Parts: sequence; C-alpha cells; structure tokens
Amino acid sequence: MAKLRLRGVVKEFGANVVCNGIDLDVEEGQMVCLIGASGAGKSTLLRCINLLEPIEDGEIFLDGEDISVPGFDPQPIRQRIGMVFQSYNLFPHMTAEENVMLAPRLRRGETREALRPEVTALFERFGLADRMTHYPDQLSGGQQQRVAIVRALAMKPEVMLFDEITSALDPQLVGEVLDVLRLVKAEGMTMVLATHEMGFAREAADKVCFLKDGQIIEEGPPEALFDAPQQPQTRDFLARALK
Repeated sequence: MAKLRLRGVVKEFGANVVCNGIDLDVEEGQMVCLIGASGAGKSTLLRCINLLEPIEDGEIFLDGEDISVPGFDPQPIRQRIGMVFQSYNLFPHMTAEENVMLAPRLRRGETREALRPEVTALFERFGLADRMTHYPDQLSGGQQQRVAIVRALAMKPEVMLFDEITSALDPQLVGEVLDVLRLVKAEGMTMVLATHEMGFAREAADKVCFLKDGQIIEEGPPEALFDAPQQPQTRDFLARALK
C-alpha cells in the first residue's frame, strides 16, 4: 500500500480548475518531484495534500486512511505531513533554535530542556550548529531555508512536502539547500517536491511527474521522463526548461 495515494483530486478557485482529477501514488521512502510551468498546479496540489486547501472532489489517503473527508481534523495530519514553503516564514523576533522549538512545544507540550538534545542534533546534522542562537536577519537565505527544513523535521513527520524551496534563493545558495534534501532522502523520508531544479530532479528523484493545466500529463523514473518523454507536452516543456 502506498504511503500517500491521491485519486481524482479536484481543486477549484471559482471557475478556475487548478487540479483536475489528479491520481498519484507515493511509496514509503520515495522522493517524487513535480515539474511543470508556473501555474500548472504543483503548489496547490501540495497544499491539498497538507489539508491547507479543501478539495472539491476525489480522495487523499495517508496509510490507507482517507484524510480528505469533510470535517476531518487537519491538525494531527499536519503533524504527520510536514511542509516547507518558498518563503521561510521564520519569526524574526525568535532565534533559529526558538523558531524550531515553537511547534513541538505548542503541539506536543514538550519543554525546551526536553527538546534541546534532539533540536541540537538536527542543527548539527544540517551544518547549522553555530547558527542556533542567531536571528533570521543574521542568516543567509540558504541558512534560513535550512532552518525552515529543520523546523519541519522537528515535528517528526512521516511525509515531507517542499514547495519550490530554492526559487527565492540566490543561485550560489541553491546547492546547500539541495544537499539537505539529499540528506533527508538518504535517511528514508517520504518526500514530494515541487521544483524547477531539473538537474536535481533527474539525479535525486525516484519518480518525476510533469504537470500541465492541473493534470499529471506524464510520470515515470527520471531517466525515462527526461531522456525519452512519451507525451508531446512533456517534450515541449523539457525542450524549454533544459536549454
């Protein structure tokens, strides 16, 4: 059974159908990359999986349980499905450590003292041990995004969603964030990424899905999708994206 399974997911904003009957399976420990032009529905699909957006039709299953039924409490699910956004969303008046500790303290009722060993270990693992007491404006964009990833991991999620997390970064900072994703994948995390980093998707993903107009046009292993795309829309997109 897939860790995450979507069937016929539809999301509309007024007359605009942003996700149009999407089917997707994500296996335990798999990294799935969503590619496609801006407006293809990638970010909205991630927000639907995290229950930040209610869906108009279809089903979203986590470990076989339909989490998309109306009235389903999203808070326990958001602890199991972490999400990192394009903007870092760090509280400017809190240190990096305080930002990471906030959600576990509020949602799990843990004390700073109880959390400190595991939080310190996360900062060390991602090369941020010397930045724990720094405030966001004292950190580079890449460091802020890595803190945002650490903050999500501190909730001990089962699935991680990443929404274009390198698109706001200077090119020289992109690599350090992608290295963190490689490390998280190596540790067995189930991951779904919306990304414009084609080289990273080709190298690191287990499966790549090309979205256009709210639909998955083509999906498959990266070597198949990038080297021998079957659909003309996929070929057209890759011809532009890989220039």
